[in-house]
Amino acid sequence: MDKQRKNVIDKNEISQIYNFDLGGYPQKVLIEGRSRKNPIVITLHGGPGTPIPFSVGCRGMFPSFTDNFIMVYWDQLGCGINNYKIDDDFKIKTFVDMTCDLITEVKKIFPDNKIYLFSTSWGSVLSALVSDIKQNEISGVVACGQIVKDIFFNDEVLEDLEKSNIPKKKLDIIKSTNSENASSKELQLISSCLTKYTDAYNNKNGRKSPVFSVIKGLLTSPDYKFKDFKAIMVNGYTGNNSLWNELLKIDLTDTLDNVKIPYIIIQGDTDIVASTKTAKELVEASDNSNLKFCEVKDTGHFPGADMMEKIFEELTKIAK
Repeated sequence: MDKQRKNVIDKNEISQIYNFDLGGYPQKVLIEGRSRKNPIVITLHGGPGTPIPFSVGCRGMFPSFTDNFIMVYWDQLGCGINNYKIDDDFKIKTFVDMTCDLITEVKKIFPDNKIYLFSTSWGSVLSALVSDIKQNEISGVVACGQIVKDIFFNDEVLEDLEKSNIPKKKLDIIKSTNSENASSKELQLISSCLTKYTDAYNNKNGRKSPVFSVIKGLLTSPDYKFKDFKAIMVNGYTGNNSLWNELLKIDLTDTLDNVKIPYIIIQGDTDIVASTKTAKELVEASDNSNLKFCEVKDTGHFPGADMMEKIFEELTKIAK
């Protein structure tokens, strides 16, 4: 661990791993911030099972955030430091319940601090559903890559792939697949083709996040062992079908249209995985003053440097 990171940790009033019982499962959560008086941001990562950009291994890595907020980093059950086999008995509700328990535990430690959620991709499903259940305990949500409905299976995905140089054989397989019959192999094919042939995930013109420095930071984390680092990508979600079966059919239109707390959706302009067009149309058609929409240029589903700056800006605004 370098001196700069150590200095950040040493200056924080709180920088501690907590052991919480979430949904009946013991889990480790990192809470870190410069001042115990700052507003709290609970991070809900994507995947399911991909604890980035924020994870329990990130102690001291994001001083711009921890100087202004108390950050709560949770590797959701099944990945990272909380690796665990996620079989098909697990449902979206299981993770909603765990998220609610996490909010309750954090509120016990900081009863007077305002709590906000920052979610990305799969995590945005949790933030949307939890925002209704915990509306009296959380003060707002900033969601990046918000899933609304028709993930993967929408007209934009097919249109962009048809305009690309994807091999015809792969395109034909994708065209013959739908949300009812898609296997994990076919979902992996769609994801890999969107990555290779379109800007759906990473926009080639956008400023990239410093991936190498994040990886280096996780490998030198004072809290992660190598097995935890490995479990960022290869983890307990391997072989799970139940969560994706629900995700492919989910429609959060009504849930988002009726949010009762400030809810900011930030989308990359070329994100067709969690369709930016769908999210934008939802917000524009809604008369709910709590629901806001922001679009980041030259950005796909994965947050690049511009998206991270916009996330910080919107968290700062909503917390004020």
